[in-house]
Amino acid sequence: MGYLPQEAQFESDHTLWEECLGAFQSLLEKQAELNRLEKQMADPEHARSALEQYSRLQAGFDHLGGYTYETRIHQTLTGLGFSRGDEKRPLPQLSGGQRTRALLARLLLEQPDILLLDEPTNHLDISAVEWLEDYLQDWDGAVLIVSHDRYFLDRVVKSVWEMKPWIEMYRGNYSAYVQQRTERATRQMEDYEKQREFVEKEEEYIRRNMAGQNTRQAKGRQKRLVRLLQESKIAPPSTQRTMRLKLAANHRSGNLVLRTYGLGVGYADDGKVLFHAPDLVLTRGECAALIGPNGAGKTTFLKTILGKILPLKGESELGSSLKIGYFAQAHEGLHADWSLMQEIESRAPKMLPGEIRKYLAVYLFTGDDVFRPVYSLSGGERGRLALACLALEGSNLLLLDEPTNHLDLPSQDILQEILSEFNGTILLVSHDRYLIDALATQIWDVLPDQNSLRIFKGSYSEYRAARQLETEGGKLIHAKKEPSHEGEIEGLSKEERRKKNDKLKLLEDEIAQHEHDLELISRQLEQTPKDSRRVYTLAQEMASVQRLLDQQLSEWEKLAKEAQ
Repeated sequence: MGYLPQEAQFESDHTLWEECLGAFQSLLEKQAELNRLEKQMADPEHARSALEQYSRLQAGFDHLGGYTYETRIHQTLTGLGFSRGDEKRPLPQLSGGQRTRALLARLLLEQPDILLLDEPTNHLDISAVEWLEDYLQDWDGAVLIVSHDRYFLDRVVKSVWEMKPWIEMYRGNYSAYVQQRTERATRQMEDYEKQREFVEKEEEYIRRNMAGQNTRQAKGRQKRLVRLLQESKIAPPSTQRTMRLKLAANHRSGNLVLRTYGLGVGYADDGKVLFHAPDLVLTRGECAALIGPNGAGKTTFLKTILGKILPLKGESELGSSLKIGYFAQAHEGLHADWSLMQEIESRAPKMLPGEIRKYLAVYLFTGDDVFRPVYSLSGGERGRLALACLALEGSNLLLLDEPTNHLDLPSQDILQEILSEFNGTILLVSHDRYLIDALATQIWDVLPDQNSLRIFKGSYSEYRAARQLETEGGKLIHAKKEPSHEGEIEGLSKEERRKKNDKLKLLEDEIAQHEHDLELISRQLEQTPKDSRRVYTLAQEMASVQRLLDQQLSEWEKLAKEAQ
């Protein structure tokens, strides 16, 4: 059994690579024994017995992945967002999120029978989450996941267990669970109403006939009714308290909401451009989703649009009749020492205390909660308070930076429903692909390796499918035919891309050949040659081909990224 907590703790001073090697301790011991036997085979006196031991041990070593475990480590660490340079870093030097990813890497390499994952996507960017999704889809063991990532659950799970005072089980992924939950609640309400009507009719009959001629029948019905209510009483569907959020623009903006010209995003103090944006256009009623790795500059981009940070290059231009509402990821707009009542009063000075309390109850703050200082709130509570403040502004352009962070699943669903009905324009920064897929009309993807921003007109699922097609040698095709803007996809020239793709194809052919060579050598070793020197030669040849294959796989990963 392998367990990934939300925050991993390591007492070890190992490097990241050494920690992952620990998943293959038994293989390392076999490898050391093989090396010892290789030396014995050079001694004619011990060669025969050493050869027999070597052949048996080598077959098991190969079967367990003895010649591929280093490649697996590289692939797993790369998939989870680590660079080759990170592999040499001691664990104490890693951040909390990196240590959690390191533990996840080791667990995946250990391949336990049962994998318990508590919020495994919390510290992963979108590309790493998608890699993990693909990995878990091919997982041979059982996996139990606690997660608020709806898109992740949609792609990975085959059943959903909902925790109430009991556990309710649903078949299928998250979307199937939502549909089944609604259907169950509808059926339960229908059954409850039918039983309630039946009980009312029986009680009315009993009242009318208990003292009349049909007393005997009335008493019989009363006994049966009591037994029914004791044994088979149907409760009404349980209802969970949820937000009743409302977002509406007070007035209509102009058709053009945002336009940029040769924009370079970054901070003036270091003069480093985080990325160059092609000329962007956002019109009224659209939702643009800004995605990319952590630290790529997404929040910096929002602050540049707001004018809080000056662009390093180019300019951005906001449209007319705009009222901007900004939801900050860290909720900087809230005052730590103020109470919730004071926060709302500062936004709506005409609201009476009773109205403020009623308004806060809509966001699940009741009783003495309204007098709590902001600093005492949890992350989810701060998020709900920030949404309550945002809803009072009547903005027609919403800049939302990770609005679903720390929200529970029902609150995420409600926020998504409200935003889909919003009558203004949205610029959304989020890792929540379920939310992005439901709202976005275009995707703006920050590519740090290229210091650029890629535009895609369409939903997230369409963008993901187009990217998959591109990696398979196709061309990125926009889902919706709209006027293109010069420089929408920055990066390599056509000639440079062609050369890199040609090199990739050649490299792929060489990799396939070396994989074939490894298979042939493995088969020869399985047949246990009688000549000990032949066994030793084959083992050395296999190790040499494996090292070359590792180098080529590393080179392929680098070229594939550059060619995107």
